[in-house]
Amino acid sequence: MPPLRLLHVAHAAAAGSTGGPPVLLIHSFPSSAAADWGGWVEALAAVGREACLVDLPGHGAGATPGDASAAATSRIVDELDEVIGALGGSADVVGYSLGARLAWELPRRGHVRRLVLGGIAPVDPFADLDRAALERFAAGGPLPSHPLTARLAARISQPGLNTVGLARCMIGLASEPFAPAPHTAPAVPTLFVVGEDDAMMRDGLDAVIAVVAGARLAVVPGDHRGALLHRRFRDAALAFLTTPSTP
Repeated sequence: MPPLRLLHVAHAAAAGSTGGPPVLLIHSFPSSAAADWGGWVEALAAVGREACLVDLPGHGAGATPGDASAAATSRIVDELDEVIGALGGSADVVGYSLGARLAWELPRRGHVRRLVLGGIAPVDPFADLDRAALERFAAGGPLPSHPLTARLAARISQPGLNTVGLARCMIGLASEPFAPAPHTAPAVPTLFVVGEDDAMMRDGLDAVIAVVAGARLAVVPGDHRGALLHRRFRDAALAFLTTPSTP
């Protein structure tokens, strides 16, 4: 694989036998592969699948973007597609929250077999950021006065997080906001997963699902974070990824 500019491949585990293409796992904001995908490598190996986990820009071991433009959605998706190419040119993809938003873009590159989108926001949470205020904050300035921007700025300031990298990542993503529509919809078998107590994500999700032909929905226990960590999310994803395709 050529050197990646933004992503860090956190772990790849080859299963003992081949039960299908590798599975790329894309984590949530502002988390990391290690924090989100505990137990997934082993569960995939048990069904003969290889797992590949990445850390996104500014997250975990992911690189700090030199500027926000380097972390635009299309730039990150380009690198995710490079990872799939290095895995053999085809993969199943599981993304959660921010990871699901990025995973939405990948099938149009032609290298995704099946797609699992967990906890995807029907409306882009970064679209309304005060980007200039967030840039000033990341450079040591005051907490933004804009309520949404202030909440996210406080969130990325928690101990152990890469505040500058996460701020640049948010600003880059906001420059190409998520706008689900039929012409952008994944044209591969797709499973949506949402927590039964994740009201913010469930409101409006039906409209997103409606633009994806043949999409399925699984509702699992938990709120936004709880659903990600619940075993029923993993079980639903594995069942979907391992069920033979109908002719």
